Amino acid sequence: MLNPPGTAPHLFDPWTVRSITLRNRIGVSPMCQYSADDGVANDWHLVHLGSRAVGGAGLIIVEATAVSPEGRISPGCLGLWDEKHIAPLARITSFLKDHGAVPGIQIAHAGRKASTSVPWAGDGRLSEDQGGWTTIAPSAIAFGGRLTQVPQAMTAADILTVQKQFTATAGRALVAGFQWLELHAAHGYLFHEFLSPLANHRTDEYGGSFENRVRLLVETTRAVRAVWPDHLPLAVRISATDWVPGGWDIEQSVALAKLLKAEGVDLVDCSSGGMVPDAVIPVTPGYQVPFAERIRREAGISTAAVGFISEPQQAEDIIANSQADIVLLGRQFLRDPYWPAHAAKALGQKERVAPPLQYTRAW
Repeated sequence: MLNPPGTAPHLFDPWTVRSITLRNRIGVSPMCQYSADDGVANDWHLVHLGSRAVGGAGLIIVEATAVSPEGRISPGCLGLWDEKHIAPLARITSFLKDHGAVPGIQIAHAGRKASTSVPWAGDGRLSEDQGGWTTIAPSAIAFGGRLTQVPQAMTAADILTVQKQFTATAGRALVAGFQWLELHAAHGYLFHEFLSPLANHRTDEYGGSFENRVRLLVETTRAVRAVWPDHLPLAVRISATDWVPGGWDIEQSVALAKLLKAEGVDLVDCSSGGMVPDAVIPVTPGYQVPFAERIRREAGISTAAVGFISEPQQAEDIIANSQADIVLLGRQFLRDPYWPAHAAKALGQKERVAPPLQYTRAW
């Protein structure tokens, strides 16, 4: 919830959304590990995510998890399109809860950016003889760069199928024990492709005007909220701007956030970019925080700030100044699973992050 007037929240204050309380305002951003086999989570995912729970994060969001095999970015991406995916993920959610973190999951469809190799194998398009597959998108426009495959423009039947895949995946996420659900509508993947005029050249009710371009995301959000329990939070990650003239921008993001709030979304996770390979992005520490601040203020919805947040005082200031309700760290958590504990010490609040019993002597 938004902070009451006159209060100054802090990084290590708890935060309650619906029935879920985070022990602090620090979350692990969803980060692809490209380490699954046919979408199935394994010990790598357990240790990767579990160590961040031990390190003190309040929220841990599992990487972009595909709603269908064709929705994966790469053959190594996690999936939740089948019952076989539930038990390995349930093992992870159980561990995260046991160590004080709220388990979240980001569900996604990669659209025209699907069927790529894992990053350490070149991060380029996979042909069918390399294990690749046909991609889909709002329009038959390739992403560009190393992703030269022209996707198939989605039919009305395809759109309905994708919507059903998202709702079914949300149901499996609940069975797997997740308490926080995020829809991925950022970074040039399928929902973002519909939002942006750069990728969406449709002439039907899903293209053209702002109202038409947001239709797929709004409709799917409504359908997911209908199956995701009222007592659990629902978030949406967006790219607040494409960083390209004529593309998606912050003004449209504010308008979208208002629509999403009306559909029962509790938080907008504010990232940016990813729509085209040649966007010029001014990457500096905290460069996306102003998006979270503006959407929070103008749409009246809670937000998460992301992007090159690494220093404890930087994160504390974002929360204390009400620029966002939580901060989600990515790269910094890869470098330091115990960042919350180290941040608490740096801010003179060491007692706010309790060590696991096994680590007490060294904390």
